[in-house]
Amino acid sequence: MSKRLKILQIIPTLDRCGAEKQMVLLATHLPKDEFDVEVTVLTRGGAFEEELANAQISTTLIKKRLKFDPFALNRLKREVKRFQPDLVHTWLFAANAYGRKAAIDCGVPRIVAGERCVDQWKSWYHFYIDRWFAAQTDRIATNSEGVKDFYVKHGLPAEKFVVIPNAVPPPETTLDHSFSGSVNEIFEEIGVTNFEPAGDYFSVSHSEYDSERKTFLPVVSELHFRQPPFIIGIVARLWQQKRIKDLLWVFETLKFVNLNFHAVIIGDGPERDMLLRLRDQWKLSDRVHFLGQRNDVPRFMKHFDILLNGSAYEGQSNSILESMAMEIPVIATDIPGNNDLVIEGVTGLLVPDGGEDFRLRRRIFVEKILFLLENKELRKKMGIAAKTRIAEHFSLEQMIQRYSKLYRTLCTNHFSNPSSDSIR
Repeated sequence: MSKRLKILQIIPTLDRCGAEKQMVLLATHLPKDEFDVEVTVLTRGGAFEEELANAQISTTLIKKRLKFDPFALNRLKREVKRFQPDLVHTWLFAANAYGRKAAIDCGVPRIVAGERCVDQWKSWYHFYIDRWFAAQTDRIATNSEGVKDFYVKHGLPAEKFVVIPNAVPPPETTLDHSFSGSVNEIFEEIGVTNFEPAGDYFSVSHSEYDSERKTFLPVVSELHFRQPPFIIGIVARLWQQKRIKDLLWVFETLKFVNLNFHAVIIGDGPERDMLLRLRDQWKLSDRVHFLGQRNDVPRFMKHFDILLNGSAYEGQSNSILESMAMEIPVIATDIPGNNDLVIEGVTGLLVPDGGEDFRLRRRIFVEKILFLLENKELRKKMGIAAKTRIAEHFSLEQMIQRYSKLYRTLCTNHFSNPSSDSIR
C-alpha cells in the first residue's frame, strides 16, 4: 500500500485517566508516514487536548450530552463520513457503542473496539450491547489477559481479542527540567515544612481496632527516626474502585504506631469530599496530602519510597507502570492487571484481595508497607527489577509496533480482498 491509512480514534473524554493516556500515546506516536490519525471526542475535552494539538493531531468534539443522544450520534456520523477512515478504533463503553454504531452505518471497512478494564459496574444490558457489537467488530483490543478473560466469561468471542499491554514512555522524557525539585521543595509546595520525627500519637482517641494496631509497634522501633520521612504515594482516580478509604485506614494505623511518613495522593474524583472528611475526622491532615489532579506527576513520583494500589479491579494501572519505570517498588492488591505488572517479591509485593474481608486486606497492607520500608536494600533491588521489567515488556516502542501491525494486517486484508470476511 502506498497511501497512508486513515485511523479514527473515538473516545468519550480527554480527561487525565488511564485509557485516555494510552490513546493519546498511541495517536501521537503512530508512524506519520504510514498513518493519518484523527481523534473524535464524544462528551468533553480535557487535559490531553494540548498534547494532541502539539502533535498536530486533529481533534473534534461531538458534545454528547445525554446517555441516549441521537443528535450526538448524527454529528458523529457526519464526522466519520467527512474523514472516511480506513479503520475506526473506539475506546471505553460509550465510544464502543456510539463509535461502532456510527462506523457500521457509515460503512467503515474495519473496526477495532477497546475494552480496558474489568468493568464490574456493568449490568446485563451493557454486556448485551457489548455482545451485539462484537459480532460486527474485527478485533477487540485489550491491555491484559485478565480483561480478556472477564469479557469472554460474559459472552464475548475469545477469538476477537488481541492483548496489547499498556505502555509508559521512558522516564527521562517525562522528567522535564521544569519538573525538577528536591524533596524539601516538593514538601514545601504541599505545606509540609517540619521534617522532625512524629510526636506521640497515643493521646488521641482511637477506634475499635487499637488492639490490632498495637501489634505493629515493635516493627516501627527502627524506622521511627529515619530522616526525612518516608513518602508513600498513591496516584489514582478518587472513586470506589480504587479503595482509597481502605488506604486511609492503613495510614491511620501507620500514624498510630508512630511511623515517620507522609502520604501523597494525586488525583481527583467523586469521592474526594468524603475522603477529605474522613482524613480530618481521623486526624490525618498532617500526614495525608490530597494534591488533586496534576500535570507534573513524575516530579512527585520520583520521591516516593513506595507506591500503593488498593484497587478492587483494574485493567492495567498506568500509575503502577510509571512508578516501576522510575524504580519505585509497588504494593498492590493481587488482582488481574496488577499481577501482570507486579511480580511478588521481585518488583514489589501483592496483597490478597480478600473481597469483602476489608480488615484482613488492610492489615496485610500495613504489614507489607512496614516490611518494605524496613528493608532499604530490598526496595532498591525491587526498583531496579521493576524498571527492567517495564523496559523489556511494556515499552512505548513495543506498544506502537503491536498496534501498527494490527492496523496494517486488518486494512491490508480488506484492500487485498474487499469481499473477504476472514477477519470479521
